[in-house]
Amino acid sequence: MSAPISAPITQDVMTIPRKLPEGPINLVGLTRDQMHAALIAVGTPEKQTKMRVNQLWQWIYQWGARDFAQMTNLSKPYRALLAEHFTIAIPEVVSKQVSSDGTRKYLVRIAGGHEVEVVYIPEEDRGTLCVSSQVGCTLTCSFCHTGTQKLVRNLTAGEIVGQVMMARDDLDEWPVPGARNDESRLLSNVVLMGMGEPLYNFDNVRDAMKIAMDPEGIQLSRRRITLSTSGVVPEIARTAEEIGCQLAISFHATTDEVRDFLVPINKRWNIEVLLAALASYPKVSNSERITFEYVMLNGVNDTDADAHRLVKLIRDHKIPAKINLIPFNEWPGAPYKRSSNNRIRAFADILYQAGFASPVRTPRGEDIMAACGQLKSATERARKSRKQIEAEAGLGG
Repeated sequence: MSAPISAPITQDVMTIPRKLPEGPINLVGLTRDQMHAALIAVGTPEKQTKMRVNQLWQWIYQWGARDFAQMTNLSKPYRALLAEHFTIAIPEVVSKQVSSDGTRKYLVRIAGGHEVEVVYIPEEDRGTLCVSSQVGCTLTCSFCHTGTQKLVRNLTAGEIVGQVMMARDDLDEWPVPGARNDESRLLSNVVLMGMGEPLYNFDNVRDAMKIAMDPEGIQLSRRRITLSTSGVVPEIARTAEEIGCQLAISFHATTDEVRDFLVPINKRWNIEVLLAALASYPKVSNSERITFEYVMLNGVNDTDADAHRLVKLIRDHKIPAKINLIPFNEWPGAPYKRSSNNRIRAFADILYQAGFASPVRTPRGEDIMAACGQLKSATERARKSRKQIEAEAGLGG
């Protein structure tokens, strides 16, 4: 008789229910406890299950195996049993575009035929993967192209960590079993800054990042994972406690009047409430500063007065912070223009003189619509041609 499956295993959609569903179950995205329960449910002896989970975990997440036949330290009969009940599946790459600056944008298909975009950004000292957490977005930030696509659904933990696995496939970065571990990585950092609001899909994001950080698998340090939120205040403390990654805030304005329009979630949790939550963020320290993301919009939020207000807000709340200034990445029909280089430099200088690190983010992948705020499912975008979008926005010639 198989052991009962404990309550936490059923907390996520599409994990392991009490009765196994028809068809194979995807092992990608299951927590160790969920995988343990799944193996017992198909007849794995209890005494062997912990060892089997460790073996499968290593094959899937350390070596990148997708076929049970590759798992040579498992007996052939057991491999056959696994193949009968399980699969190892990740999002399917529909298309890949490579920018002139080396940025790669992937359109990937997930269950149900839905699609999301994923971006890999190579730099001299790191390689960063920008991961999506939802199809579309719950929020309607007026400067963000993704925000013009309504939320379709949350991604599962498997679909989120599967984006990391997909990128490692494309970068040919899975180590060879038995070979010496190479510490240099093409994919060294993950940012949850793609499509969607990660904290509105907390459980799946948490489970996916726990898998990515597991020391016996993909092995990403928590300091190399950054979660960006527009300010879902109730989930901010949980992020530190249950994920432990770095935190970035899509701030973008220094008054509630402007932020209400740019980032409408501000109407629910305003600047003061948000900053109070950040000030008490359990992992805040000088060595683990919160990143304030600030998109530079011409004539909207880029004045010297805005810069001085931003300094005062952060200082008054005693938040160790750095401020990333993001030149607005324009898209067809966008209602804003990018601040001039001179204005951005003047804004940055005020922050710098006040003692804040204030790097200006270099736009990457603009020629393939892969820059910050430009992501949107190609299937959604394809419903209208570029000319139609521009015409509707009054930009047509």
